[in-house]
Amino acid sequence: MNQPDDWAMYDHGAAPFSHIEEDGEELYLNQDDARGDITLNAPLSKLVWFKSGGAADYLFEPEDTDDLRSLISLVAGQMPVMALGLGSNLIIRDGGVPGVVVRLGKPFSYAKREGEEGDAALTLNCGGGTPGILVASAARDAGIAGLEFLRGIPGTVGGFVRMNGGAYGREVADILIDCEVVMPDGTLTRLPVEDLGYSYRHSALPEGAVVVSARFRGEPGDPEEIGAEMDRIAKAREESQPLRTKTGGSTFKNPPNMKAWQLVDEAGCRGLMNGDAMVSEKHTNFLINTGDASSAEIEGLGEEVRARVYAKSGIELEWEIQRVGRV
Repeated sequence: MNQPDDWAMYDHGAAPFSHIEEDGEELYLNQDDARGDITLNAPLSKLVWFKSGGAADYLFEPEDTDDLRSLISLVAGQMPVMALGLGSNLIIRDGGVPGVVVRLGKPFSYAKREGEEGDAALTLNCGGGTPGILVASAARDAGIAGLEFLRGIPGTVGGFVRMNGGAYGREVADILIDCEVVMPDGTLTRLPVEDLGYSYRHSALPEGAVVVSARFRGEPGDPEEIGAEMDRIAKAREESQPLRTKTGGSTFKNPPNMKAWQLVDEAGCRGLMNGDAMVSEKHTNFLINTGDASSAEIEGLGEEVRARVYAKSGIELEWEIQRVGRV
């Protein structure tokens, strides 16, 4: 969910919350503008893995795709829209997030098999709010191999389709057929994988677009073998990553033919702290909140790590974790 460079600087003047100006009047969103839930000044810290950060001007949990389309059409071009998945790859800045934060709930959490037994290629149709572990488990139960790596991505379909998420040698670009997206003007379109312009942890999806469903292609496989591979991935993650902490997942992208964690370690950053924010000693490409770290402390620690790595190796690490909101 990449955001424009000026996202953090978005300002609504003297108004305390986002608004739409129509015919010279300020119109604020309220519950009558949608069938789903709209929450004003909604705290987001409890919804992200770091457990830090400010509130959203509006948190919107649509009832269905039409509900989402209607609200996005209403605010199109007037206030920013950001989709929030499991909050695992995200720093919400302490000043909160302007505009509308969209959270796809239960109506968008499903994984259904398409195709018949014996098909050369089998398809799983998934909602944008479906966690990766649920997609992998549904594929296992349906005898669809090739999607096991999604067990290792701590996010939802919408997030890892947008980010071309990957783990254990594979990425979404390898398995995606197409996806349904509500565009920033509220139109619904189906985009084939070729139109997403995928590169490493990046897609060409426009800002404010929300992925509401996706179809993934796999191959016939044995559920027991698929399950065993998923267990291997889960075990590897548990052994190598600080999963039982307040963290955000991999912090920096791996430079070409290099490992970010190794560069961080060689720069002497293992265990480095800024307030309650710390570079994990278990995996140095993870930042963790050891207590009550602010988002500013977490992001500041990341920037200090980047500076030390550059001073040591001349390599400028790129953030993989998304940082959004007002500073």
